[in-house]
Amino acid sequence: MLWSDPENKPPKELRDAQAMMRRAGLVLALAMVVAMFAVGMR
Repeated sequence: MLWSDPENKPPKELRDAQAMMRRAGLVLALAMVVAMFAVGMR
C-alpha cells in the first residue's frame, strides 16, 4: 500500500448496512441463547 494510493473506504451506505447487519446478528445470537435457555427450563 503506497501513500499515494486512494483511500479504500466503503461508502456511507455500505458502512451503515454493515453496522445494521452486525447489530442484527448480535440480536439473533442473543435470541438463540434465550430460546435455548427457555427450552432447557421446560
